[in-house]
Amino acid sequence: MKTRYWTWLGWPLGAAPLAWLVLEAASGQLGPDPAEVFVERLGWWALVLLLTCLTMRPAAQLLRVPGLVVWRRTFGVWAFGYVSLHFLAWATLLLGWDPNYLGEELGKRPYIIVGLLGWLAMWPLAATSTRKARRRMGARWAKLHRLVFPAVILGVVHQSWVQKSGYGETLIFALVLAMLLIYRGLKDHRLSNK
Repeated sequence: MKTRYWTWLGWPLGAAPLAWLVLEAASGQLGPDPAEVFVERLGWWALVLLLTCLTMRPAAQLLRVPGLVVWRRTFGVWAFGYVSLHFLAWATLLLGWDPNYLGEELGKRPYIIVGLLGWLAMWPLAATSTRKARRRMGARWAKLHRLVFPAVILGVVHQSWVQKSGYGETLIFALVLAMLLIYRGLKDHRLSNK
């Protein structure tokens, strides 16, 4: 299968959870507090897609399927979309864009600041995600895109803080992140010794 087909397949895969979530919300299947569930699931999918994005290169190398690498950008853009929707849904559905309530929430719940910092770290990544930006920036592009690691660390910390019961999901996210960081560290070490 040609690489361009792999690329386009990533877009419907990234859209599927959002479509399913909207259908659940429209049919009243999100329980007694649908707004909160909607916000939480958007954030959960943002983190899943961000970790998936980071997994693409190691998976392509370990499985010897180079075509997987083309999904990095697709899933990264989707992750930014989900985390942006997560923020907008939180501000709209849970806060009603009330600035007084927003200030109160930021003071009482520092995990919101952690999540906000992770989202802000993703902005330059999304803004420079095109091939044109990569060509124009050259080596600076790779350095800038290392912001994905602080962004995903902040995302995992935010998710663990928000978790209301059980830490199984948080543990899985943290283990996947730890493996990705170790893999990246070993790869950088090998490159620096060449």
